[in-house]
Parts: sequence; C-alpha cells; structure tokens
Amino acid sequence: MADLSKLEQRTIEHVTRGVSRYLRSLDRSALTEVVLASSRRADILSIGPKGDIWIIETKSSLQDFRSDTKWPEYRLYCDQFFFASDNTVPPSVFPEDTGFILGDSYGADILRPAPLHVLAPARRKEILIRVARMASNRLHYLYDPIISHF
Repeated sequence: MADLSKLEQRTIEHVTRGVSRYLRSLDRSALTEVVLASSRRADILSIGPKGDIWIIETKSSLQDFRSDTKWPEYRLYCDQFFFASDNTVPPSVFPEDTGFILGDSYGADILRPAPLHVLAPARRKEILIRVARMASNRLHYLYDPIISHF
C-alpha cells in the first residue's frame, strides 16, 4: 500500500473490514496480507468450513485497478477469485470472469459471484498449511512481541 494516497489507504482499510465482517457472516475465516508461495501477497484469503479458498483483491480506485497486472496469478491459489471495492469504483470495470464484492466499513455483499476453479489437492494442502502457520505466528506475536515479526 506504499504507493497509495492516505485516502486510498483508508478506502482499502474500510473495504477490508467490511468484507471481513461479511465473510464471517458466511461462516468463512479471513486472513489479510497473505504471502503466497509465488511471493505475491493476497489482500484477503478466506477459507470456508469445507476448506474452499477464496482470494479477494481490494481496490481503492479505478487507477489502483488499472495499474494492477498481477491479479491473474492469484487464480492459481484459490477456488474462487473476487475483486472488492467501495461504491466509488464501478463494478463494470472488473473482468466478468471474476467475482465482485461491494463493501464499506460496516459490511459487504457479493454483487457478482466468482466462477469456480477447483484447486488441486496438493495445492490446497500447501495453502491451508501456509495460512494456518501464518495465523498462528500472528497470534503468537500479539502476546509475545519480542519475537521476530513475520
């Protein structure tokens, strides 16, 4: 988020909070800033009760979306891929073969479902282990901040 203005950073924070709240209402877990095996960082990675994986890429503006060329790589790490933004970015700019979630600070809603691309079992296992370890390390850091940060 270093290249974004303060307003764009706030937009991302608000959309991320609203999307995360919405995901919890669907009985899905959400973890932000997840580093994938490709070294790319997913804005939100969500795991459903049966282990299905969604990646949600948040966008703060039309320019933020247009300057992003890495998002197609995320499809290799999820069953469904979504963009999320607030009402300042028209949903029509996002590719039709991706899902779209409209969010704000308080909640969100899926306006366009994402197509299903089922992950291979080995890739799913690698991602689930990576996410479990990352979440565990983040929790550990909360009560023991002296350890090296992740």
